[in-house]
Amino acid sequence: MDLLGSILSSMDAPPATESNKKAKEEKAKLKKLQLEEKKKNAEFRSKTEKQVTEFIKDTKQTRLKFPSMTRVQRSIVHDVAEIAGLTTFSFGEDEVDRYVMLFKKEIPPSDEELEAYRNGQEFDPESVGKLKEETKNNEGDDSVNRPHSSTRLSRQAPPTYYKDKYRHLLGTDSGKDAAKATKSNSAYGYVPVRTRKTFDR
Repeated sequence: MDLLGSILSSMDAPPATESNKKAKEEKAKLKKLQLEEKKKNAEFRSKTEKQVTEFIKDTKQTRLKFPSMTRVQRSIVHDVAEIAGLTTFSFGEDEVDRYVMLFKKEIPPSDEELEAYRNGQEFDPESVGKLKEETKNNEGDDSVNRPHSSTRLSRQAPPTYYKDKYRHLLGTDSGKDAAKATKSNSAYGYVPVRTRKTFDR
């Protein structure tokens, strides 16, 4: 016991005060960073609210594009726009150039416009209008070359027959071809059917 006591008394006490101080300092730094982040987000939210209210008041503007931003900032913009009653979409590659665009509900974006933004292109309504006119002209030229009966047939949907749809379940045989004469089994387990019939009677 004396040996153990001497060993324990010669050992240094654990440096609890230094580790506690470091932990407290780290906790204080983390809390300070969180407060700064919260303050920045609150400022960004108020700035975004001002931009959105100006956008709503401006009757000439139908779209508002925000610059690329972080995920938290995009969620703030989506939240502010939802409260204001606007439609929002995010476009671009995440963590690279993702941005938010606001649309007024009275003038929603067309599918062509959304597709252009998703592909990373700027939307030009004049070029889309020209493309639509060209496709209409091409369809008009094709209809002149084709007889009327073929266009009527091409517009009608092909009739669907339920047997074609469920062929894998129903099979291809039907009617008299599918009917087969049923035969009784010659064995019932290990007992022949003749023997079994005698026991039943």
